[in-house]
Amino acid sequence: MRLAAILLLALGIAACAPPDWLTPYRVEVNQGNYVTQDMVSKLRPGMTKTQVRFVLGTSLLNDPFHKDRWDYIYVLQKDERIIQRRVLTVIFVDDKLQRVEGDVVAAAPREDALSATAAPVPAQPAPRASPPPPPPEKGFFGTMWEKLGF
Repeated sequence: MRLAAILLLALGIAACAPPDWLTPYRVEVNQGNYVTQDMVSKLRPGMTKTQVRFVLGTSLLNDPFHKDRWDYIYVLQKDERIIQRRVLTVIFVDDKLQRVEGDVVAAAPREDALSATAAPVPAQPAPRASPPPPPPEKGFFGTMWEKLGF
């Protein structure tokens, strides 16, 4: 009788969902190249590929069909949700920087920097509005995990 009560109690405890404060810690996941507005503002038309690589870092995406195009993509995820997504494309002509396109635009120049600049900086094209990314698929285990209350 006592053994049956203990087993019934253990089964009842095992069937309960864990409390909200007992959820696992989920880390923010940074993927790709983190490019800031200050980094983009240092770019000038006519810079070599080596100079651009020094300013922005090495691009993670190298397209073998477009050797004169570098794509810098950055994604920040938290709790399996995309919080931030940035795309920057650098285009070269004859191994010289021609233009920069994407979500990250150059920061507004400071007044003290304007007096030190000899040549005017050409205007950057307006950033393209990209549709929001689709929500990540949960799959079988994600759906089951959600139904269990995790």
